[in-house]
Amino acid sequence: MSNDDNQHHLALVHARDVSAELARHASRARAYIEAARSPATRRAYAADWTQFTDWCAAHALSPLPATPATVILFMTAMKDGDAAIDPPRPPKKLATLSRYLAAINDRHKEAGLVPPAEQNGGHYLRRAFAGIRNTHGTRPEQKQAADGERLGRMLAAITGDDVRSVRDRALLAIGMAAALRRSELVALTFTDVHFVPEGLRIFVARSKTDQAGQGVWIAIPEGRRIRPKALLLEWLRVSRVTDGPIFRKLAEVRVARRDAAGEVIRDANGRASREWQEDRVQAAALSPQSVALVVKARARDAGLDPALFAGHSLRSGFLTEAARQPGANIFKMREVSRHKSLDILAAYVREHDGFRAHAGERFL
Repeated sequence: MSNDDNQHHLALVHARDVSAELARHASRARAYIEAARSPATRRAYAADWTQFTDWCAAHALSPLPATPATVILFMTAMKDGDAAIDPPRPPKKLATLSRYLAAINDRHKEAGLVPPAEQNGGHYLRRAFAGIRNTHGTRPEQKQAADGERLGRMLAAITGDDVRSVRDRALLAIGMAAALRRSELVALTFTDVHFVPEGLRIFVARSKTDQAGQGVWIAIPEGRRIRPKALLLEWLRVSRVTDGPIFRKLAEVRVARRDAAGEVIRDANGRASREWQEDRVQAAALSPQSVALVVKARARDAGLDPALFAGHSLRSGFLTEAARQPGANIFKMREVSRHKSLDILAAYVREHDGFRAHAGERFL
């Protein structure tokens, strides 16, 4: 091989190496772009886009690019609902419509197209959305808070010592005591919890208001009524969790009954008899949706209306109870809840301070 051939060969190898390196960088860059949004947001946008494209296909309209008029008609249809189709489509909430619009605009930007709201006639889309908001109002649906009294009832109704009962007691107690969102609760790992003489310190690695992942430590007192520390210790003992997710999925398995000596009870044919269901702890963490299902189920068991409760009831339960305390301090509340704005916390306090030292108390 001549020197020129060697140089040519080396140049090709170098080009291939650079190309492979750039491909790796591109792959990592795509991952970073994806990481700018939470997995939940990405899933929601994908589902919203599917809803929009399916609706457009049913009406012979173009979803990409979509005109402002198309999006206006879609928003109107979603807000009004349709009881005549099978299955019926219930009216969508304003928050859902807002997310639809964000997903549609985002998909247009990804495709290098002008979003409908920025096209000619986009002002009609903005006015239509404002009209929907003015017509239907913006008051959010309010779920009940699992405050001290309600959570106490829910915990008292969990009477068993089985794996599921022990897990659910700890889940409810920690969720309320640390004012955790559903996603934060299921993301807790064994190394995120430190047991101290005063109670617990829990590290929340990432949250809705901390997408950069700086994290924060939350102090939880040992407690005398709800006793979050004791309930968590019991769950760790029963589940034998020593690493990974703390709150895990359970799987029902069929287990043969055993006698007092631990031997499997068998029938005359030698087959294991009287099989029964038992929960087994899995390696995977609970999903955020599962937290809501647990809260609803335990509310129902306590004689409460499960439709009025959701996963957020644990977080709002802490804030509601903290706001009721004499001299409630919104700054101390924020140490636990990690709200960026004090307005929401002030609203909790105002709700319970409305009749406390009222300005008209002496003359009304």
